[in-house]
Amino acid sequence: MHPPPPAADAMDFSQNSLFGYMEDLQELTIIERPVRRSLKTPEEIERLTVDEDLSDIERAVYLLSAGQDIQGTSVIANLPFLARQNPAETLRRVLPKVREVLHVAGVEMQLTAAVSFRTILQEESVSIHTYAHSFLQVILLHLEHRDAGVSNAWLETLLSVIEVLPKETLKHEILNPLVSKAQLSQTVQSRLVSCKILGKMTNKFDAHTIKREILPLVKSLCQDVEYEVRSCMCRQLENIAQGIGTELTKSVVLPELIELSRDEGSSVRLAAFETLVNLLDVFDTDDRSQTILPLVKSFCEKSFKADESILISLSFHLGKLCHGLYGIFTPDQHLRFLEFYKKLCTLGLQQENGHNENQIPPQILEQEKKYISVRKNCAYNFPAMIVFVDPKNFHMELYSTFFCLCHDPEVPVRYTIAICFYEVSKLLNSGVYLIHKELITLLQDESLEVLDALIDHLPEILELMSTGGESSVQENKLSSLPDLIPALTAAEQRAAASLKWRTHEKLLQKYACLPHVISSDQIYYRFLQRMFTIVMTNNVLPVQKAASRTLCIFLRYNRKQEQRHEVIQKLIEQLGQGKSYWNRLRFLDTCEFIIEIFSKSFFCKYFFLPAIELTHDPVANVRMKLCYLLPKVKSTLKIPADKHLLQQLEMCVRKLLCQEKDKDVLAIVKRTVLELDRMEMSMDAEQLEKEKQQSDGRPMSEKSFEKKRRDTKTPTTLPKSIPISVPGPSGTSTPSTSKEIKKSKLIRSQSFNNQAFHAKYGNLDKCASKSSTVGYTPSVSGLGKTSVVSLTDDSFRTRNACSAPTTFSPNASLPGTSRGTGNSVDPKSSGSKETPPRKATLKSRKSNP
Repeated sequence: MHPPPPAADAMDFSQNSLFGYMEDLQELTIIERPVRRSLKTPEEIERLTVDEDLSDIERAVYLLSAGQDIQGTSVIANLPFLARQNPAETLRRVLPKVREVLHVAGVEMQLTAAVSFRTILQEESVSIHTYAHSFLQVILLHLEHRDAGVSNAWLETLLSVIEVLPKETLKHEILNPLVSKAQLSQTVQSRLVSCKILGKMTNKFDAHTIKREILPLVKSLCQDVEYEVRSCMCRQLENIAQGIGTELTKSVVLPELIELSRDEGSSVRLAAFETLVNLLDVFDTDDRSQTILPLVKSFCEKSFKADESILISLSFHLGKLCHGLYGIFTPDQHLRFLEFYKKLCTLGLQQENGHNENQIPPQILEQEKKYISVRKNCAYNFPAMIVFVDPKNFHMELYSTFFCLCHDPEVPVRYTIAICFYEVSKLLNSGVYLIHKELITLLQDESLEVLDALIDHLPEILELMSTGGESSVQENKLSSLPDLIPALTAAEQRAAASLKWRTHEKLLQKYACLPHVISSDQIYYRFLQRMFTIVMTNNVLPVQKAASRTLCIFLRYNRKQEQRHEVIQKLIEQLGQGKSYWNRLRFLDTCEFIIEIFSKSFFCKYFFLPAIELTHDPVANVRMKLCYLLPKVKSTLKIPADKHLLQQLEMCVRKLLCQEKDKDVLAIVKRTVLELDRMEMSMDAEQLEKEKQQSDGRPMSEKSFEKKRRDTKTPTTLPKSIPISVPGPSGTSTPSTSKEIKKSKLIRSQSFNNQAFHAKYGNLDKCASKSSTVGYTPSVSGLGKTSVVSLTDDSFRTRNACSAPTTFSPNASLPGTSRGTGNSVDPKSSGSKETPPRKATLKSRKSNP
């Protein structure tokens, strides 16, 4: 008797608990199966071994001569490479061996050779003349291989060769032998090959040669005793008609097509019908109305009594047929053709479908599959049928059919009509309101494939829905879609619950159009919080990014300040300051989208400081991602309005340089610093105007200054005193901006190239004390290509000096270099007399002890 099982919460690591009872194990019987040895014998290894000192050509010749089949196949597969490397030796030594082995080669080697020959042609490794001389006869020799797959492979290669061969070579090497190959005395395979070659060659010759040598062969093959040959030749008549022109087509090709359309073989009649449809543009109105239309009418009437494959082809070509015969139908013919289309749209739906599929005979299942294909083709041609009946008559003539297609029980049919939904919406134009319910139906479809097909053009469809219809008032248009928002939210939830994250990502991307369709409040209460939840909780990165970008667009079009501030606060607190490093990474993604979508001032106002605060993040991946984002962050700044933000950015970068311990992050920081240094920065318009006034030696009047401020709408308040640039070379009243740019950039570049970060600063405290003592900020990121500017208003300096961090000087010059080149200058020294930069520094020390 077995002991009782242990309790569920007990952790028993005994033999019984891990492997079961010993007596049960003893009852198991281990069956030893013989293992087939796949190792090669020493003799086989010896036969497969090749001398490593042989060249590629010599090795190929050896393997083709004495190797095994698999080695020969490998050589033939490598033939394009040999032809590229050494074409002369390949043709002289390798190709003759290839010809020899192909006589007795198996199917795999033959297929490989056909592909290699075609590749050599496409790569143009040898000239066309050389190719025709060396390869053409080999191709022609194996066209009639007993294996159909091999024959088709060589035929595909020959058809590619025909496109590039000169006329004389075509005539002597291919056309002349074709006359005998197309005779009834030849095999069916030979005549089928002749049909395809004739269809390819026709447009290579002049009309006289075609009429005298090619068309007699075409007529002969169209009247062949084998239906396969007649069908094959019939399908080549389209290519032949394009090569011989309209007159010969009407006099030679059309009579053959009419005769073939009455052929006893269904495949021949089908080929004739499809060729006639493809050639409708070639024939004039009389031919269409008197010859082709009766044939089409007869074909449609007999199609239901024939094989279902004919119905599949007919339903697929209906759109092209309607377009080609448009305008020549009588009203009665028009009505009959429309009824025929409607009948095809519901083909197979009238049968009872409550039985078990396992009990359905195979032939019935096959028939149902063909009916599904017919309805799918009808859905594909639905836009063409709208044109056929005129969009004005859609509601009376085709709406019920459209309803049936959207509610079809089979997914392929609904998938196809979902793809066509946008085209239908465009055609209906102002009548698009008629299909509102069908849009909701497809959005709520249980198949994600249908939803995926619909959302490809969802923004365009919703825009048509919101701007079309009978009413021109936006509120009335939106009220006509009461079920749109529940359908959209349900679609997103179904996509989120599935494993098809690409569909979910696409749907979230398309939701960015909603601000143009529904109100801001509807977005805020029904979609915005959902986007935020996806960013916070979803496990798929592309989905999170799509939701983040759409969230930013929703925020962009939200005009209610309370709602805006709430969303911004959530982004900063729950993402930027979130406990999960993954959320903080997504915050940086969101910052990137905000820089892209919003204005620079918006980002600086709300997200600049929270973003650069992540330089203190404990996770290296977050700091690394921030480093990649810093150039975009800096591009949002304007000088001098955002001088304090630039100083904060420089301080954060200096901290990274001085304190970063992760070698990967430090390497990215150094690269980012160089990129930041090369960046150009934008300046406020009024500041540029003041500098221009200074260069001209004219003071800027208060009236012109205020007018410039109103024109540029810049909110920043500038000090009344005129900014002073660091003096340049003597002899100039005002320093040249371009010279200062070059000087500043040169000094910074030299310091970066010498990689003297640690030797120069040591640590953060040393950096701060040095900058505070000398009276300059050692700029790491710099201003890039801007002139050296410093504000000298005493009130501005005093206020900043009281509130500025101890790690940088409040009087710092904005475009720093690795060594100080200037600082705040006493206003008294700003007259016309120039002093060298070194003296300016000394004087500043005296005035600010």
